[in-house]
Amino acid sequence: MMSLKNRLVEYTQTLNNVQIDNPFKNFPDYQVLRHKSSGKWFGLIMSVEKNKLGLNSEEVVEIIDVKSDPELISIIKNSTGLLPAYHMNKNNWITIMLDGSVPLEQIIHLLNYSYNLTNKDKV
Repeated sequence: MMSLKNRLVEYTQTLNNVQIDNPFKNFPDYQVLRHKSSGKWFGLIMSVEKNKLGLNSEEVVEIIDVKSDPELISIIKNSTGLLPAYHMNKNNWITIMLDGSVPLEQIIHLLNYSYNLTNKDKV
């Protein structure tokens, strides 16, 4: 079965005007999801130790950071699998754990929201 990360990357490739790249030499597995025309990020996929997310474990977990609305973030950030953004502005970004604790449909909904929020080309 395909991992959540791979399913998200596959889904992201169906969106309009998207570029997925690995810009960090020190972290070749990190993938940035961005709008091709503006370069603006709408997602960042990473693998991090859970203790860096404030969880009591050194196990590595795949996550995605997506941009969102501060009000929505304040409501959902303590839901299972949703955390204050790792390595991003915690008011405007949220971390989603890709460990199965958040349903794929909800992840895609939040990814689409981030995509639309950061899309300067929309009419």
